[in-house]
Amino acid sequence: MTALSSYGAWCLAGLVLCAALLLLRRPLALLLRLALRSGAGLALLALFSQVGHLIGVSLGVNLVNALVLGLLGVPGFGLLLMMQWVLN
Repeated sequence: MTALSSYGAWCLAGLVLCAALLLLRRPLALLLRLALRSGAGLALLALFSQVGHLIGVSLGVNLVNALVLGLLGVPGFGLLLMMQWVLN
């Protein structure tokens, strides 16, 4: 393979990558937003686990609960608390 054809292959791969990123820009932004919100939810769960035992409520610090908080926000926190209350 000559240097010119190798350069052409890299340019074509770069163009395909740019086109894919342009097409997937919105779904990737939504996934990034969900990941950031779930990370914040995980931090909230970790903080709540430290003080939750003082009021007699405990929620697990796990990915499922963090995703619920990432998707639903504050209403998701209320939903998790109600589910914990109903299941106990």
